[in-house]
Amino acid sequence: MSEPAQREAVNHGRATIRDVARRAGVSVATVSRVVNDRPDVSPETREAVLEVVRALSFSTNRSARALSKGRTGLVGLTIPFVLGDYYSLILSGATEALHEQEMRAVLCPTRHEHDREAALVERLMRGTTDGAIIVLPSESPGELSDLAAQGFPFVVVDAPMPLPERIPVVSATHWAGARAATEHLLQLGHRRIGIVTGREGWVATEERRDGYQAALAAAGVLASPELVRSGNFEIPDGHAGARELLALDDPPTAIFACNDNMAVGVLRAAAEAGLRVPGDLSIVGFDDSELARVTTPALTTVRQPLEEMGRMAVSLLSRLIDGQRVETLRVELATRLVVRGSTAPPP
Repeated sequence: MSEPAQREAVNHGRATIRDVARRAGVSVATVSRVVNDRPDVSPETREAVLEVVRALSFSTNRSARALSKGRTGLVGLTIPFVLGDYYSLILSGATEALHEQEMRAVLCPTRHEHDREAALVERLMRGTTDGAIIVLPSESPGELSDLAAQGFPFVVVDAPMPLPERIPVVSATHWAGARAATEHLLQLGHRRIGIVTGREGWVATEERRDGYQAALAAAGVLASPELVRSGNFEIPDGHAGARELLALDDPPTAIFACNDNMAVGVLRAAAEAGLRVPGDLSIVGFDDSELARVTTPALTTVRQPLEEMGRMAVSLLSRLIDGQRVETLRVELATRLVVRGSTAPPP
């Protein structure tokens, strides 16, 4: 290509991979390996190609590459609800990561209805998307195993049930977060620590309860069954559980609610009982949702990296779609205790 022609290509953004290859004196395949960051290119050749790429303002277009491989550039994102901090933050992280990779989300709200979710996933598989991110799936482990066996790439975010090792899962460190929350209360001097757990059988529920019990055991505090109440991750569950705990002959001086919704219910029960928080009762939640920051007092809670979970799911899925080798299919992102005004030493 002559210099005027090269300038014309740059001026109109029409530089092609062949233009780059011709000017760099390499094959089109070599340019492709460089722009796709493949390792099988010498450093000298890589730098020569990148210099031409910069000179010609050449940019790769993932969508075009996807179409050339028979792909759509679309990723299905099934999610029970769009509203609520938990879901919206995962959705925000996933859609932003997809945008950065020049891919787009096909949003599929399921309302936690199994039949609706199964129908949506079936539709996504029929060539309409390249893969899927499934948040809190309602499908059974068997159904998800069947889906994986069909070769459709997907990643599960926060699986409610234990899943086979070959199914990709992104989640948070529930056990470690619950242990940190309970240790915080123990360090303040609390020994009668109640807990309101989440939905029975869910991974998050089991791991958070186990983390709570592990912290008590490490401190030499006997776990008491009478201090445990079950919930379903909603505000009324926290309210009902806390009312029962506070009605005990020897009520707890602190309550760990396994999510922020239920912690708000605990706050309400404490107010109804005429208890000051944290003067008479300390409360800890889990998630670090917007609710945790607007209550009075603001909630001490465990922050889940929800946006990062969405982003990580996209990163893992894109590698699966591209057929890259993935070292691990299980990713757990760290939680962090956030101390605010709802915890203090016991009265």
